[in-house]
Amino acid sequence: MPVADNTMEAPKKFTPYAPAQGEEYMNEQQLEHFRQILLDWKQELMEEVDRTVRHLQEEANNYADPADRATQEEGFSLELRTRDRERKLLKKINETLDKIDEDDYGFCDACGVEIGIRRLEARPTATLCVDCKTLAELKEKQLGG
Repeated sequence: MPVADNTMEAPKKFTPYAPAQGEEYMNEQQLEHFRQILLDWKQELMEEVDRTVRHLQEEANNYADPADRATQEEGFSLELRTRDRERKLLKKINETLDKIDEDDYGFCDACGVEIGIRRLEARPTATLCVDCKTLAELKEKQLGG
């Protein structure tokens, strides 16, 4: 059984964007930088889906021992839950790519301020600035999740 990896995290294989002094926020170069990060991340997730399908097909054994069968089924279940989370992430990546295409990327959905290049590099699908995200998490905690 393959060990779980960190495909849920944005790809780390990119050069951080270095804006020039006075450069306009979310100009064409910045949008292209984030488009490429998102496309690379999407590609990694799609490759992981393909690996999972192959693994499930290759490793599907009909064990005689119930304990072995249960262990295999639990492993498959864990893999499928992970892939389901990644499926939702792929949807979010596609929505974010649409926002880039519509020139509506990089600004907080709640208050409209710049989310910031470093935050977006850490979480390219972010839709809230740090302040609004913190506020949302506090509200969620107070309301019990």
